[in-house]
Amino acid sequence: MTIERLPRPDGHEIAFRREEGREPGLVFFSGFNSSMAGTKASWLAERCRHERRAFLRFDAFGHGESSGRLADGTVGRWKEDALALLDRVTEGSQILIGSSMGAWIASLAAEARPERIAGFIGIASAPDFTRELIEPSLSEEARRALARDGVWLRPSAYGPDPYPIAKRALDEAAAHLILAKRIQVDFPVRLLHGTVDPDVPVDLSLRLMRTLDGPDIAVTLIPGGDHRLSGARDLALLGRTIDQLLAKAARPSR
Repeated sequence: MTIERLPRPDGHEIAFRREEGREPGLVFFSGFNSSMAGTKASWLAERCRHERRAFLRFDAFGHGESSGRLADGTVGRWKEDALALLDRVTEGSQILIGSSMGAWIASLAAEARPERIAGFIGIASAPDFTRELIEPSLSEEARRALARDGVWLRPSAYGPDPYPIAKRALDEAAAHLILAKRIQVDFPVRLLHGTVDPDVPVDLSLRLMRTLDGPDIAVTLIPGGDHRLSGARDLALLGRTIDQLLAKAARPSR
């Protein structure tokens, strides 16, 4: 599948891959410091290719094949890029699937384009993770680095290289927090979360459930599930969840 690029007004480009097919389409939002080449995104692409269903996956600004530096990325930037892709690359109704930080960005996109959304799936959802997870965990050394350099290199549990956390990004994210809001949703929502996730506590999915105000919202806790939820059992559950939302989308509205 060829990598395509969406030019943005500031000269940067957002890399994406898509499958043409029937509606509702699926749109996958990767997590922070992840990419569209990850296990879940690749599995979804293969599934949609087999089913001839439309599918979009993309790399956020500063991630993967997209241009820009990770340290310069912000929640507002990632939201606007996601909306541009939704508006210009997809057609018709879509089921949004967000992993970790991707669930936060997908929530913002769903709030901005409710008429386009047929369903929402959060995987290890991390809404407001800058306020809820990063800021409370900052050591004195990290706070000094942010004040002095504007960036802190945070060690990664998933690779040898640290990744940058920028003070500007933490400050900017405050304008996009959602957990204190009520977001009306008229589409089904399914939130999947592992019970032994070492990175994002289950509580964030439960609080997201209370933020999204709608008639059909459910949280599924996965015993022994980790943060990535990319194993065979996890992908099978994701597949069943997608099938459930597709069945609901196929029913005629009353």
